[in-house]
Amino acid sequence: MLELIAYMCLITNPTACKDVSLAVAEVTPQQCILGAQGEAKKWIDEHPGWQVAKLSCGRVGRYARI
Repeated sequence: MLELIAYMCLITNPTACKDVSLAVAEVTPQQCILGAQGEAKKWIDEHPGWQVAKLSCGRVGRYARI
């Protein structure tokens, strides 16, 4: 299982950042990255004032903490 991890930063304070787990699925790394922008857009729509600094895929639970 892979987890889509986004490093999100506040627009008003780019040094205030956090890792966010956006999705967990049984997909290939390529499929994870292909779906990354859509998942990031959904999160940003629900959390105005944040922006994506980095997107990555990794093994579930290894990076982001919910």
